[in-house]
Amino acid sequence: MPTEVPTRARVVVVGGGVVGTSVAYHLTRLGWDDVLLLEQGSLSCGTTWHAAGLVGPLRASESGTRLVQYSAELYASLEAETGQATGYRNVGGVIVARTEDRMVQLRRTAANAAAYGMDCELLTPAGALDRWPVMAVDDLLGALWLPGDGKVNPSDLTMALARGARTRGARICERTRVTAISTAVARSGRRVTGVVVDTGTGTDQRTIEADVVVNCAGQWAKALGDQVGVTVPLHSAEHFYVVTEPIEGVRPDLPIMRDPDGWTYFKEEVGGLVVGGFEPEAKPWRSPDTIPYPFEFQLLEEDWEHFSVLMDEAVRRVPVLAETGVRKFYNGPESFTPDNQFLLGEAPGLRGFFLCAGFNSVGIASAGGAGRALAEWIVAGEPTSDLVGMDVRRFAPFNANIRWLRSRVAEVLGLHYAVPWPNRELETARPFRCSPLHDRLAAAGAVFGSRMGWERPNVFAPSPAQARLDYTWGKPDWLPWSAAEQRATRTDVATFDQTSFSKFSVAGPGALGWLQWVCANDVDVPVGEVVYTPLLNRRGTYEADLTVTRTGPEEFLLVSSSASTVRDLDWLERHRPDGCAATVHDVTTAYAVLGVMGPRSRELLAPLTDADLGDEAFPFATSRVIGLGPATVRATRMTYVGELGWELLVPVELATGVHDLLRAGGAANAGYYTIESLRLEKGYRAFGRELTPDVTPAEAGLVFATALGGAKDFLGREALLAHRARLRGPGGRRRLVSFVVADPDPMLWGGELVLHRGHPVGQVTSAAWGETVGAGVGLALLRRDEPVTSDWLEAGGFQVDVGGDRFAVRCSLRAPLSPSVLSASGTGHSASEPGSAAPGTSPGR
Repeated sequence: MPTEVPTRARVVVVGGGVVGTSVAYHLTRLGWDDVLLLEQGSLSCGTTWHAAGLVGPLRASESGTRLVQYSAELYASLEAETGQATGYRNVGGVIVARTEDRMVQLRRTAANAAAYGMDCELLTPAGALDRWPVMAVDDLLGALWLPGDGKVNPSDLTMALARGARTRGARICERTRVTAISTAVARSGRRVTGVVVDTGTGTDQRTIEADVVVNCAGQWAKALGDQVGVTVPLHSAEHFYVVTEPIEGVRPDLPIMRDPDGWTYFKEEVGGLVVGGFEPEAKPWRSPDTIPYPFEFQLLEEDWEHFSVLMDEAVRRVPVLAETGVRKFYNGPESFTPDNQFLLGEAPGLRGFFLCAGFNSVGIASAGGAGRALAEWIVAGEPTSDLVGMDVRRFAPFNANIRWLRSRVAEVLGLHYAVPWPNRELETARPFRCSPLHDRLAAAGAVFGSRMGWERPNVFAPSPAQARLDYTWGKPDWLPWSAAEQRATRTDVATFDQTSFSKFSVAGPGALGWLQWVCANDVDVPVGEVVYTPLLNRRGTYEADLTVTRTGPEEFLLVSSSASTVRDLDWLERHRPDGCAATVHDVTTAYAVLGVMGPRSRELLAPLTDADLGDEAFPFATSRVIGLGPATVRATRMTYVGELGWELLVPVELATGVHDLLRAGGAANAGYYTIESLRLEKGYRAFGRELTPDVTPAEAGLVFATALGGAKDFLGREALLAHRARLRGPGGRRRLVSFVVADPDPMLWGGELVLHRGHPVGQVTSAAWGETVGAGVGLALLRRDEPVTSDWLEAGGFQVDVGGDRFAVRCSLRAPLSPSVLSASGTGHSASEPGSAAPGTSPGR
């Protein structure tokens, strides 16, 4: 019997696929029973029904792994809870490798599994054949066995989630299409007030009032977001697989098998095989605003020519396919995002409007965990775990440009099974956002990377003709170029284009009180001083890591990560105190930033300015407006490399002239790979890697960068106090530590497993080649049942697993190039730039 469409609900979930039903299910489990789910057709009729149904818990990050682990646990228990079959089977999975590069990836994956406490086993080709007896193994080097992998029937799973939600009070209305989102302006800003729906007649338009609207509309999510000015950067691409006739030896408990070097995957279905994959050159489908309606349980036209690249590789792996009939060809559209991570969270600028879409063909595996994570976010008012990589606020409005998306999505799908090189740069839709120095840097041999659309020099080649990246697990060809830049910065002077920094101006009555609440450190300092501070959430963990410069009694300049512009701006607006008349403005594109770093930086700048740059007149953490040649700039004595230096905030129209002055004074060009190496030698943390919503300043060793020792109240203070107390009591601990590899040969990239006397104890968060120390250097998050102390670390026994090989590392609570170490070694490096007061903010800021 159809459910009558109500006139009001506390929460309206738009979209009745596996993701929408999961959100509704988890909201009801958290006690919100006034939940209404609307589906324009029938449940699972969009892209859910034709999904392959693979559930592989092990992911590239711990947060992603925990999310899918929960999905698998939920799917295994859901049938018993609801009485609705889901078809879930824990059959395990095999990933095979044809090349040594792929074997290195699998060995790194096995190490990740150990870091996350998951079962995993490396196999020989013969061992892989034992697990999957219908494949050819003559060209394989090895394989990986993942006993936690499973498969599920997507439509049955959706029905089970829907039944579970209904049991706890949710209402589900099919044949009810959302045609508009209602909004209003409140004191806290713009927010949703409900939805307008069509119940199928085309003339029966009704308004449903709601406090929260959740956009789970799949490939229709972008069009829905466009109506209310919300950025939803996704685009559909055609995704192909076939189902074969029965094959001898294929049984229901046959594991999932993936052959990423052949871009293919295989699973059993009714005695035959599902054969699908992710071809290297993908085929985007319609623009999001032209997807037809209705589009219910529909497929696209067969395209055997496009599928042939996958089928040829499938036959190579499973030769019997050459003589096996095909029962059904599936070509269904799937939504993909610009970075292959899905979209989750509350939309910036529209309170109460949440996103859960863009699942890049892993919606079935992710739906359980994503549904729970978003439901917890809705109920708690903020995320309850680290969701930074999935947070919709990682994108800006320009990322929703349809032509840009179409180009990027074709590449992203094609990289799904590519070797995940650690420094991989996407190539499509570039160059995109360029600093005023871009052409000058390109002419100087810059090899550009991209962050938040900005073109940023990673490293400088000897000539423009050599300006390209090579991808390898070992030491890359560009490493000597970066090593030279590191030497120049440590011993002479270098200049860095850091224009991509996020920059915000906070000014007006109440600005100080506002920032005193959101900043964990004390920013009530004299005009011209700079404060390094975290922004914490209610749980006392990191939401941002930035610098605050007081430029006037009620004026402040905030400088933050390149990647977090939208996120930081949204966080500030959400935590504006009632009655505060101050405003925050994004001034990122108004200024270029040129870093001048190295022991000779004062010598270079002094002839260009009348300002006194001496230690007494211009101490560390000071910011002033000065003349520099014919230009007027803001000079801030602070660097992310731990050397004497200044960050120059320059109006964009003056940037080329200032850069020419610096180069004429002898400053070497240097890039972000060099910043990464130098900051790790100094132990400087980075937001998104060391500093996440799962880490507190106590674990990060950065309590000194908060006002916890004083009387000032701030967001997250009580939680941080409680966490620090727990670290001193019984129970497990985590702590960020610095390390140096004892052997100079291995190249580390981050993510490596850390062991203590052969037992997993943590994972590398960031790593690079440190030219000054002559070895790999990095930071790692270690866990222990007792406090992580200097004595324990100095006792040794630590190793890192680098692609299956283990190397000794020296771990310490002190940075390799901390001031005390430098003084003891007599290197002559300036210790006036505090090695412990990390002034940087993000992954390379």
